[in-house]
Amino acid sequence: QVQLVESGGGSVQAGGSLRLSCAASDSGRSFSNIAMGWFRQAPGKEREFVAAISWSAYSTAFADSVKGRFTISRDNAKRTVYLQMNSLKPEDTAVYYCATDRLIRRIRVTPEPNEYDSWGQGTQVTVSS
Repeated sequence: QVQLVESGGGSVQAGGSLRLSCAASDSGRSFSNIAMGWFRQAPGKEREFVAAISWSAYSTAFADSVKGRFTISRDNAKRTVYLQMNSLKPEDTAVYYCATDRLIRRIRVTPEPNEYDSWGQGTQVTVSS
């Protein structure tokens, strides 16, 4: 499986911005052929979908709660996916995880956690009011 390491989390006031990064190890699976997703989990809540980007970067998807505030991008040469988070709100507070799609070259990205097979350890994002 691919090893994923998230970074960029921290504490910020409401209205602020953070940029999360997720670096993937070099494994038997070509990073450039795999869609990537970001999920988050707040205390006492289930893990929820945040954003995803297709292997080609042509297709993206976002949870309604972050549309217009978050963007997702990838740099295949660096084996890294990014989550730019702007206009942060206290309800964005959570541990953020990146994950790899279990399929190669899926046509449309999916928000279903069960369709992702490798997960990072997570990075904490705390937004204060």
